[in-house]
Amino acid sequence: MSQDLPLRAGDSIGHMPAYGTAHLLALALLVLLGALLVLWARRAQPERVDRALRVSGWVLLVNSLFWTAWGFMPWAWNLDESLPLHYSDALRFLVPIALITQARGAVVICWFWGLTLNLQSVLTPDVNYFVWVPLEFTQYWVAHGAGVMAPLVLCWGLGYRPTWRGYGVAYAATVLWAAIAAAGNALTGANYGYLNRAPAGPSILDLLGPWPQYLLVEALLIAAVWALMTLPWVLIDRRAGTPLSGRGGLTRRRQLASRAT
Repeated sequence: MSQDLPLRAGDSIGHMPAYGTAHLLALALLVLLGALLVLWARRAQPERVDRALRVSGWVLLVNSLFWTAWGFMPWAWNLDESLPLHYSDALRFLVPIALITQARGAVVICWFWGLTLNLQSVLTPDVNYFVWVPLEFTQYWVAHGAGVMAPLVLCWGLGYRPTWRGYGVAYAATVLWAAIAAAGNALTGANYGYLNRAPAGPSILDLLGPWPQYLLVEALLIAAVWALMTLPWVLIDRRAGTPLSGRGGLTRRRQLASRAT
């Protein structure tokens, strides 16, 4: 008669299936919340919006510190997941920085990462649970949901627009983080950034060919998609004469009529 072996720290205790009930509910909530937050940011008093974003940023920053530390605890440690080397791990900290300071570098990286790399994790999640399902489910969607909400609010709510220089900075940051993750993978044998293989479950990477081909295709695709995410704003801002915002020329900021009143 077979006997189940006891679970060890780092063993998966479950998986969230893509497009199951929990995933679909999370997607519906994100769509609703995104629309409401953009409307609120456009219509509320600018001082109230900025204050609310700062408070939200500090809450997210504290939560990110907690969650990063949690991954190093003995009961949660997993070499393949606990090191903060995924793009979403970096975004956990870039989003709070963007909300608290509205630093232009953080804003443009959140714009590009949040609505592409992060969005892949929203649309095709690869979620394994290791300790406590409710906490890990919530943390996953708080991080990835904030990665979508922040650029929506900053761009369509507050009027920040990416420039070509911001595009270049964001792409350089992406390459730099890939190099950091690749070094971590080489030292640990893990798969941070999915640089060594595609996720086990279905993902957009499955459409880009086998490893390592999909890395090159992904790099070219990101460059093209991000260019399409930049060009319309550049043309609109050139026509409207929107001024550069902040040092470095990474963004322009259009004063939206609803915020100017």
